[in-house]
Amino acid sequence: MPTLDVSELNIVIAVLGAFIICYGFLSVKIKQVWYLGEALPAVVVGIILGPIAAKFLSAMRWGSGEEGQQEAITLGLCRIVIGVQLVIAGFQLPAKYQAANWKEMAICLLPVMTIMWLCASLCILITIPKLSFLAALVIGSCVTCTDPILSQAVAKGPFADKFVPRALREIISSEAGANDGFGFPFLLLATYLIRHADLSGVDLKEGAIHLLKREGNIGRLGGGVPKAMEMWIVEGWLYIVLMAVAIGLLVGYGSMYAIRFALNRKWIDNESFLLWPMAIGLFIIGICGALGTDDLLACFVAGSALNWSGMYLEEAEKRHDEVNSCFDVILNFGGFMYIGTIFPWDQFQMPDVTGITIGRLFILGLLIMAFRRIPAIFLTYRLMPRCVKDWKEALFMGYFGPIGIGAVFYVEHTRHLFPKPGEAKTEEEDNLVRAMVPVVYWLVLFSIVFHGLSIPALDAFYGWRGIQPIIEEEPVEVRILSEKEVLPPNSYVNPKRSSVMVHNRFSRPISGVELQRWNSGDSEAGLRAHEVAPAYDDKFAVKQRYEAFETTGHQ
Repeated sequence: MPTLDVSELNIVIAVLGAFIICYGFLSVKIKQVWYLGEALPAVVVGIILGPIAAKFLSAMRWGSGEEGQQEAITLGLCRIVIGVQLVIAGFQLPAKYQAANWKEMAICLLPVMTIMWLCASLCILITIPKLSFLAALVIGSCVTCTDPILSQAVAKGPFADKFVPRALREIISSEAGANDGFGFPFLLLATYLIRHADLSGVDLKEGAIHLLKREGNIGRLGGGVPKAMEMWIVEGWLYIVLMAVAIGLLVGYGSMYAIRFALNRKWIDNESFLLWPMAIGLFIIGICGALGTDDLLACFVAGSALNWSGMYLEEAEKRHDEVNSCFDVILNFGGFMYIGTIFPWDQFQMPDVTGITIGRLFILGLLIMAFRRIPAIFLTYRLMPRCVKDWKEALFMGYFGPIGIGAVFYVEHTRHLFPKPGEAKTEEEDNLVRAMVPVVYWLVLFSIVFHGLSIPALDAFYGWRGIQPIIEEEPVEVRILSEKEVLPPNSYVNPKRSSVMVHNRFSRPISGVELQRWNSGDSEAGLRAHEVAPAYDDKFAVKQRYEAFETTGHQ
């Protein structure tokens, strides 16, 4: 006889499927009209269905079989969501992008991230009581990186297709991908300085020093600053960072040559070719997790190396790759809905325990949005003239530095380096472990809402000011796959060839050279955009033509 099986697995699968269906029904409105993306709606649904509202989804029950399992589930989910998407972000950049823009990337990863780390830590130190400067540095390192998932809204989303120059989009995407893995040196430096600090503040009457060195070497270990710097250089830079880069290069370059070899002999089918980035992402996450190295950095390096010759992205474009975009969306849905169910709401107001209050958190959120990233970009943008042309682009790049799943990954990883609340042998460590989770999760929530609503607001401002979308002399031509297909943002129909001309398209296999998309043997293949459309010299004519194409595309 059939029985009702309302298990957690069935509920989660049903809710995720229902959300994807409902979102998909309005996806064009949500993405191309309201510019909300996937993150904000998914988080809102997770909060509504979570333990503080409908109590329909409760992530705490999923790991209830063993104490501490919930933190491991969160960490593992974050690794998968971010790791796979970093591989995708890496191969979607032009060939040899990191080599061609090494100066700009070095600036973004060294001085910019250092300034961001210090500014974020000072904001935390000012607003959150009971924290030492080193403890603030640990928490600040968790929110230093720009989230590679949320940043894609201003690098690859519909708004970016219309209004953000390609050079700026590429540096934002590349920086977000690299710095999410490059945040480990900042986290480890602050962590080692606390863990290897002098043992004079530890009450040894409760036990011997060796009790401090528990399983996993957590807690206060002693040794002083020299020991901390030694561990930072050897374990942090040489093992965690450089080994991750080496693994990423080996897997990425190996994949590039393996795919080329298989394609020349027609050994690899379409499905396997398009699934390759996800496969190497999962492989790297498993290998680096087993070795204890930086899997996020390795994933981005592997993705960049996969398309180092431009071959993979070019072939994926020719095959009209939508597989990786679909994986991207599904991971966003699942990851951010999960984040919405695990916000520690009860820890956002604990004045007697941590000194944290809702008022302090709101002040912290505003300070972080204003001072964490904007000053760093303004101090350095003149050194990156090829990517950031003026102060307006610098303000845009500095403003849109969202905090997301990457910060959740770092704070969950940091939990494993310190004792649990109430078990620390020093007041500094105890205050840190009690405050870091609510502070980081609050900043994630604040950034998702703040940056998620900023793009619709900016679009309304652009409309009010009459700012026109970016128009190129030679837009990219893309085949129309279906008459029911929605036009890409910032595009128009070319009726002579039954195709779409797309302006400011992000993907280009080789920087500066557009891909001949299709119909290379057609007699009209050599036609350029200005040969099938009038010149774009008159701004009024541009506006009229754009509005006409928009109307035509929606009919």
